[in-house]
Amino acid sequence: MSIEVKNITKHYGKTCALNNVSLTFADNKIYGLLGRNGAGKSTLLNIISNRIFADSGTISIDGMPALENDAAIGRLYAMGEKTYYPESMRIKEVFKWTKLFYPQFDDAFARSLAEQFGLKLNKKIKSLSTGYLTIFKLVVALSVNTPYILLDEPVLGLDANNRDLFYRILLEKYSNNPFTIIISTHLIEEVANLIEDVVIIKEGQIICSEAREQLLANSYSVAGSAIAVDAYTAGKKLLGCEMLTGLKTAYIMGQPDCVTAGELEFAKIDLQKLFIQLTNA
Repeated sequence: MSIEVKNITKHYGKTCALNNVSLTFADNKIYGLLGRNGAGKSTLLNIISNRIFADSGTISIDGMPALENDAAIGRLYAMGEKTYYPESMRIKEVFKWTKLFYPQFDDAFARSLAEQFGLKLNKKIKSLSTGYLTIFKLVVALSVNTPYILLDEPVLGLDANNRDLFYRILLEKYSNNPFTIIISTHLIEEVANLIEDVVIIKEGQIICSEAREQLLANSYSVAGSAIAVDAYTAGKKLLGCEMLTGLKTAYIMGQPDCVTAGELEFAKIDLQKLFIQLTNA
């Protein structure tokens, strides 16, 4: 049970948005799909959900080809920037129509979420603020109960309280009944302890796809005088360096060596800092 992405390439004119991308999203995991602006995250999610089509390559969902296949696409729900419901439709009407397309849609759960977020069911979509439009889309996404949920920038416009509420509800739902969640976001620090596997995309190519704990365990920073740091990092897989008030910090992939105490300071790298180092130009 998985989403298989095989050799996907997509161009927009002369721009290559995705370049021969292959990866697997296994069942019952929370993935972080990370990348800078324009890296290809949204393009990949839109191709998986059949909203746009690749120039070449294939997508399969639980062994079924995804291309124009209702049975395959019905196993996932993609929340993106656009809202695909009529703007004059009321929230409660959206719930009714969504259940026709997604039979496992939980109307009672959706109404409970709406109440927790303060979303009025009689509101029309066109009357919603940016934050409440995001809340509306999240409520639907969390209530469809498909095996795969794709969330593209799921907290856009939400204040800190509502972001925290969303993360708590998502984790509770996942803990009670695991499913696959793919979260594409720029707020890496907020989701760092939520995601299990990390997929990093850079300029249309996958540069990292592995378990978060494994990725973080295989990276570290070393700080000290420039001379000491340069001597230590020679021959190692150096991601980048920073200088601050005479102190040099280097970011390295691998395991630290044993050195004389006091010469250098070693530390773990958090996911956001590691992402920055991996995706810097």
